[in-house]
Amino acid sequence: MSDWDVEAGLEQVRARIRAACARAGRAPESVQLLAVSKFQPLPALRRAYALGQREFGENYVQELSQKAASLADLPDVRWHLIGRLQSNKAKDVVQLGCTVQTLDSLRLADQLSKRAAAAQRELPVLLQVNLAAEPQKAGIAIAGLPQLAAAVRALPGLQLRGLMAIPNADASPATTRGHFRHLRELAVALQVPELSMGMSDDLELAIEEGSTLVRVGTAIFGPRPQHA
Repeated sequence: MSDWDVEAGLEQVRARIRAACARAGRAPESVQLLAVSKFQPLPALRRAYALGQREFGENYVQELSQKAASLADLPDVRWHLIGRLQSNKAKDVVQLGCTVQTLDSLRLADQLSKRAAAAQRELPVLLQVNLAAEPQKAGIAIAGLPQLAAAVRALPGLQLRGLMAIPNADASPATTRGHFRHLRELAVALQVPELSMGMSDDLELAIEEGSTLVRVGTAIFGPRPQHA
C-alpha cells in the first residue's frame, strides 16, 4: 500500500473531472471531488490533504470519528458520511459536524434533528434515493421522496442540501445515465442544489448529467486494505 502514488492518482481523477466538465460545458469548480477514504491509512489522507484535497468520505461513523480526531491538526477538512447511519449514532455525527449523505427515513431525520437542535448546530444532509427500487440497497423510494424532503425541511437543526444515489454497479452505461438524469430531475423538482452521484467507473456520466459531487476512492488511494 505504501508504494501507491496518491499524487498521481489524485491528479488523474482531477484530470478526468476537468475533461468531463469541458465536454459538458461546465466549469470544473462546479464539481467537488469527495475522496472516499474508507479503510485507508492516515498517511494517505495526509498526502491527499497536502495536495489540496479537503472533502473526505467515510462509510462508518466509528472510523470517521477516529480519523477526524487523528487529523484534527489539519484545518478545513470537511467530512462526509456516505455509509448507512443507525439512529443510535446520530449524536456522534452531530458532534462531528459532518455532512450526512445517507438520510433516508423520517425516524433517522427526527433523531438527527433532536441532536442537532440540542447542540445548536445546523447539520447538512442529503437524501439517499433508491432509484432502481433495489431491495438490498438503502435509500428512500422515489414515491416517498417529496414527503421526506418536506419533513426534513420542517425539522430544526437540519439543512437539506441535495440528493445522493448509488446506481447498480452492473447496470449498462445507458441505464446508469438514465438514473443520473432522473436524480437530477428529482433535485430540480425539490429545488435542492447538491447532487452526489458518480464514482470511479462512471464519474464522467454523472458529471454530464449534472453531478455536483463525485465520490472516488481506489482511483486516488489505491486498492483498499481488507481490514480497517
